[in-house]
Amino acid sequence: MTDAWAPSARQLERASVERRRRRQRALVAAAVTVVVFAVAIVGTLSSPGWQRVQETFFSWHHMRAALPDIWRAFWKYNVTMFLVAEPLILAVGIAVAVTRHTVSPWLTPLRIVAVAYTDLFRGLPTILVVTLFGLGIPALQLTGVTNSLFWLTLVALVLCYGAYVAEVIRAGIDSVHPTQRASAEALALSRGQAMWHVILPQALRRVVPPLVNDFVSLQKDTALVGVVGVFEALKVASDYGNYHFNYSPMVLAGVFFVVITVPIARLTDWLSARARRREWGRG
Repeated sequence: MTDAWAPSARQLERASVERRRRRQRALVAAAVTVVVFAVAIVGTLSSPGWQRVQETFFSWHHMRAALPDIWRAFWKYNVTMFLVAEPLILAVGIAVAVTRHTVSPWLTPLRIVAVAYTDLFRGLPTILVVTLFGLGIPALQLTGVTNSLFWLTLVALVLCYGAYVAEVIRAGIDSVHPTQRASAEALALSRGQAMWHVILPQALRRVVPPLVNDFVSLQKDTALVGVVGVFEALKVASDYGNYHFNYSPMVLAGVFFVVITVPIARLTDWLSARARRREWGRG
């Protein structure tokens, strides 16, 4: 019976050296971080105009006064719009991306429309599209078309972000190796079946990090609906600031957005790291 394996003295020494180097790097990083942030904080607090800036942008009194209205508007408009728009954007993006990958001559008009749609709505500023939908469509007085600013601006956001998401998904489809489609066809799957059951699932898994990143931007851009009179969180804070000549509530509204977007951003980082580990065969 052989003895149990044990690391050699050289391996133990290398491991000890590596642990010591990691500790040194961690200590240096911590020291540099503390010094940099300490200098930044001291420099800011000791600046001549800090007292005025603090009263104008960081007044706890005004933040507390505006908090209920900002909180109510944030959940009623910003969060609700985000939750409703996200699945719609994903559906539009998938439909446009798949349409652009069709080869049937009968679908040529749809491919032209898909290309024109992505080019147009990726090129137009989102704030312009929101303004056109929020103010232009009600002015047309169309029968059967809602005049609700919530839904009109929501459609504008879906159209703008749908174009970006469509390109992300199309890139994911292009990244799938052609042998996957050939293998699906060898199993007697039609081109459409191969797309839905083989190509698209792989493509979506590959583009999850950039998709989540787009949804982070969407959460912030829900504030754009305020330009047409929707009193979402930032609009409420801005209205308070214009009335009281204090903009601390706008900083508070920004904190709400950060609280929502930072966890999503960290999720994006985690998904990207997991994808790299799987690509390298480490997870």
